[in-house]
Amino acid sequence: MSTIGFIGTGIMGRHMAKHLQDGGHTLLFCPHRSPTPGELLDAGGSDCATRRELAERAEVIIMIVPDTPHVADVLSGDDGVIAGLAPGKLVIDMSSISPIETKAFAAAVQAAGCDYLDAPVSGGEVGARAASLTIMVGGAPAAFDRARPLFERMGKNITLVGDNGAGQTCKVANQIIVALNIEAVSEALLFASKAGVDPARVREALMGGFANSKILEVHGERMIKRTFDPGFRIELHQKDLNLALSGARALGLSLPNTATAQELFNACAGQGWSGLDHSAMAKALELLAHHEIA
Repeated sequence: MSTIGFIGTGIMGRHMAKHLQDGGHTLLFCPHRSPTPGELLDAGGSDCATRRELAERAEVIIMIVPDTPHVADVLSGDDGVIAGLAPGKLVIDMSSISPIETKAFAAAVQAAGCDYLDAPVSGGEVGARAASLTIMVGGAPAAFDRARPLFERMGKNITLVGDNGAGQTCKVANQIIVALNIEAVSEALLFASKAGVDPARVREALMGGFANSKILEVHGERMIKRTFDPGFRIELHQKDLNLALSGARALGLSLPNTATAQELFNACAGQGWSGLDHSAMAKALELLAHHEIA
């Protein structure tokens, strides 16, 4: 069993950390933006005063924080993770951040004689709670093999995509697909509802055919029942699509439907809905239609 330093016990991270504890690992925490949940401390976890202390005491350091600047803050400085590293340790970033900056973070960790994996996840709070996350990994095969037993406590579909940065690139691709699927389901259910057909029954029928998807299953139900408490917030999906669109510009690539999805998220943000679940993209389309799906 390992001693693991875990930074980021938010909506998803708290469940991921608990699965590691349930697997017999000793967890150390350093609060990022909110206190460590009591359930994790009651299960044997303990808080460290600084990220440096956490890195000094842990064999493996896992981060899952909201954005690229947060990862930079966790790693850098006199009290950051890198300052506490000793050769042979493993740093795993499970946040969703810039693939370009990820390569720089990996180089800084490797300069300290340690391994680095970027391992963003997909599946939201539901997947984190059920330990069924998809985990997309970038890094050296030997480091991946070392981390795999830990990943298997948190997820089901675990893939080494390529070198450092490849995991984050894969996650950006994932977020493009998810956003466009949310838009498609929103439009379909809005069309049915506006036409006078029960959207719940339309969803039920579509789930038996080629149009079925996890988005239709989970987020279609959210749209109908108006349950937009966040599993994954709109503001975080905006961040991910910004990575997609800025990356596309750098590659000389057009992503027109990704841009449309981002504009719908922007419209939601303009209404004060940034903290709602990303399935609430439907609310922007409802504003245009002057009609609610439910």
